[in-house]
Formats: sequence, C-alpha cells, structure tokens
Amino acid sequence: MTSSQEHNLPTLAHTLHEFQDCSDLIHRSIPSLGVDILFIGNLISGDKLYRDLLNLIENTDPEQLLQLVTQSQFVPVTDSKKLVINILSGHAAFFYENMAYAVDVSGNEGRSVSQSEQETTITGPHDAFTEDAGVGLGLLRKRIKSSHLKVIRLSVGEVTKSDVYVLYIKDIANMEYVNELKKRIQDIEIDAVLDSNMLIQLIDDSPYALFPQILTSERPDAIASKLVAGRVVGFMDGSPTAFSIPASFAEFFSSSDDYYMRWMLGSATRILRFIALFITMIFTALYVSVTTYHYEMIPQNLILTLAESRSRVPFPPVYEALLMELTIELLREAGARLPTKIGQTIGIVGGIVIGQAGVQAGLTSNILIIAVASSTIASFVIPNYTMSASIRLIRFGLILLAGFWGNLGLALGLAAVMIHLSGMTSFGSSYLTPIAPSQPSEWRDVLFRAPFNKLYYRPSQTRTKNKIRNKMKR
Repeated sequence: MTSSQEHNLPTLAHTLHEFQDCSDLIHRSIPSLGVDILFIGNLISGDKLYRDLLNLIENTDPEQLLQLVTQSQFVPVTDSKKLVINILSGHAAFFYENMAYAVDVSGNEGRSVSQSEQETTITGPHDAFTEDAGVGLGLLRKRIKSSHLKVIRLSVGEVTKSDVYVLYIKDIANMEYVNELKKRIQDIEIDAVLDSNMLIQLIDDSPYALFPQILTSERPDAIASKLVAGRVVGFMDGSPTAFSIPASFAEFFSSSDDYYMRWMLGSATRILRFIALFITMIFTALYVSVTTYHYEMIPQNLILTLAESRSRVPFPPVYEALLMELTIELLREAGARLPTKIGQTIGIVGGIVIGQAGVQAGLTSNILIIAVASSTIASFVIPNYTMSASIRLIRFGLILLAGFWGNLGLALGLAAVMIHLSGMTSFGSSYLTPIAPSQPSEWRDVLFRAPFNKLYYRPSQTRTKNKIRNKMKR
C-alpha cells in the first residue's frame, strides 16, 4: 500500500474531525469490544440500526467480531472521503481494529406516493414520483419487469454530492445517448444541484434557447413509455421530476391520456392542443395588428362594435394589450404562489373584477378582454408547464412586433420562431423530428395518434426499431 493510500485510510479520529461541530452526529463506543459506531441520527432508521448492527453486536463475543464483519451488510471502506459520503447518505460507520465498514441503515421516511398536481390524468394511473429516488426506481421496476433495465448511479455537485441515476433499456436504447448523458453529468462543476430542473439546464445543448430541450415528467407511466421507446431517462435524489433524452417539440404536446382513450378521441385532443398553441401565440398579437394597421380585415358588422368599444380607450392597442397581458401574468403568478384555496379565489375574482373595472374605466376594450382570456385559456391546454411558459414569453414579443409593423411584424416574429426551432437540437438530435428531417412513417404519432396496431416503430431519434410488430387480430 502506498503512502498516499495510507494517508486516505479512514480513521475514527479523522472522521470525528470531519464532523466537528455537527451536533446531529451520534457516536456510540463499546470499549469492551473495541468498537466505535458513527451515524447521523436524522438519516437512519432506528429499526434497521438495531436489526442489522446493534443486535448483532450485543450477541457477539470479542472473538467472533472478525467473523461478524465478513457478513454482507458490512462493506469495507478504504477511502476517508467515501466513508464521509456514506455517513451522509444514511449509513453507519463501524470501526474495528483499524478498519472501517459502512452498514446501510438509512431511513426511508418521506412523502408518500400520491397523485401529480402538475400532470393530472382522467383515465390513467394516478401515482407520481416523490423526492425519494428509490421510490421512483421502484415504481418503474414495477412497470418494466426486465433485467435489461439498467441503472447507473452518478454524483453531481461539489458540495451537495447529489445522487443522479441514469436509466436505459439494454439493446433498445442508443448507447451514444447513454454515454453522452453520463459525460455531461460528470463534467458538471458546480457547488450545488438541488433539483432535476436545475440539472437539465446544465446539460442541454443550447442554454440560451427559448424552448425546453429536455422533457420532464412526474408520471411513472410516461417515463416508462419513454424507456420502452428507446430513450434515456434521468433521476435525481431529492427531486420528484424525471427527465428523458432526446426530446422533440411534438413530445411536449403529448399526454398520457392520448393513449388511454380511443385513438379518435386521443387524436382530436392532440389536434386541439396544436390549435391552442397558435391561439395563445398570435390571438392577442393579431388583435393589435388588425386594430392598429389593418381595419380592412375586420367584418363590417363587427367594425362598428369595435370602434365603439375602443372609443373611450386612450392608449394605442399595443399598450392596451401589454397592460392586460401583464395583469393576467400577475394574477397567474399570485395564484400559483398563494395557498391553493386562496389562489383559486384570487385568480377567478381578480380576473373578473379587474377586467370589468378596466372596461368601465375606459382602460381597455371588451374585445381585447376576450382575446386575452382566450389566449390565457389556450395556454392551459398545453400539458407541459415549461413549454407553456416559453410560449407565453414569446407572446409578448409578437405583440410588440405586431404593434410596430402590423401583420408584417407578426409574420417576421413567427418566422423567427420557426428558424429558432429548426436550429435547435436535443443531445444532437433535431428538435423538430420527425417533421424535419422528415419521417412520414412517424407522423401517425405527432399531430394525431393512430391506432396501436399502426404504431410499429420506435422513434427515429432512438435509432433502433421494434422488430416485434403488434399484430392485433380479432
């Protein structure tokens, strides 16, 4: 053994020094056996500590200790830093005859499995991931009963040392994506990563892109479907959100309910989401453009009503629209930050009162209220919150362009969004696949959802194909 290795050997004195001024560290010493035990009281399970360690020591003679530490729960540790990490992970450090062992006595206390509040479903399963990564892995193992489901454990954060798990199905997932995800996580140099949503911002392709490039979900059934489709999944201990790579733009408009309903109902719902995408992006901007520059686009029966509604408004349409959109965003944020019951009341009452008062005071028109309300409701139809927030941000830019240059500005803004989307990638894969590059065989699960007996192949992003076709016969 080299001198550097001897220097790194864990000792009781060095470990106690590392945890100096840590009042939650518990030190149990048994002089008659020459044994010392260290553990963090808030991280361990008392039952496991007694069953796997203390009970064994109580019934052991000094001569039998050497045989005791050969049992599987006693894991020898030869690195002092690793022993410290084990203690902080809920293990007990067992010192005997200049050797250190780690015994897993971690507690599993945490939030119980419940329904996801962000991704609700009508006809599908109602369980969701929790902050305990072990619970999330168990939920996936129950759905994918295969030894080909592989789990790789990594660590991220120079201070937090947070556990990250990379999951994939052997012989289905593309190993290039697995290795690239591992490399990007291992290359992170930052003090703390506290949530999966922080992690994905450190490993995506374009940190300055407007749209999310990695799909996140709290639903085990959704993540299981991504694994079976050949994608690579990531978990982070302490976060209830899992992520899958690579992702495409169309995935953010897909919901688990699409597959639990009949294919015609699922297709109609998905088409409705894409219609909602255009409504929430351009409806308010189109109002600004038409009322500012293009009155000829308004039907004659409506132009008198619009003129009467705007006759008392002292602001140009672009200022009027920005004022109302900003008010709606303030109400949305207030409703999200307040307790649930109060937040719902603030959102409903605030929207009605402010809208009605604004019209009566002459600060806005009735038609703009309808346009803003329609855009807001349409944004709620998009199932992914991050994508919905990105589109809401783009809406402000389109309103400004429509106010400056009318329909030309609106067209330029939409063209800029399309160019931006076309240049984006997710772990090197085109963000607009299977539209660009074109994969017509996969369009059956993009704008609409075909029957299951027509969904033969896995996505082209995974670069693998399902050789077993679903031959459903009646």
